Amino acid sequence: MNAPGTYFEHGTAAERWARAQLFFDAKEYATAARILDGLAAEVPEQLAPRLLLARAYYHSAQLSRAEQELRAILERWPVEDYAQLMLGRTLERQGRAAEARPYLRVAAAMAGDFPE
Repeated sequence: MNAPGTYFEHGTAAERWARAQLFFDAKEYATAARILDGLAAEVPEQLAPRLLLARAYYHSAQLSRAEQELRAILERWPVEDYAQLMLGRTLERQGRAAEARPYLRVAAAMAGDFPE
């Protein structure tokens, strides 16, 4: 883990957001998560950093952290369909398929994907 005051925390929120996106795009998910963790805490009212943080946690196999972040997102933005989908996928990946189903159904319905 990086020590406080390192490269990841330097710069404006916009610079850190751009840096986190670069690390995410380079598939350096754990590093992106370290940057986004502080940024999301700093601007909890903004959805984009929190969603990217959840994705970074998911891709770096920090599934309990991804689940926690996604549940917090859905508490604040219950109609965020991508967060519904991601939470369902996160729960599935943890072997909790039954718990995942309602989230996946809601995400599909929000996307207009109805079973035949």
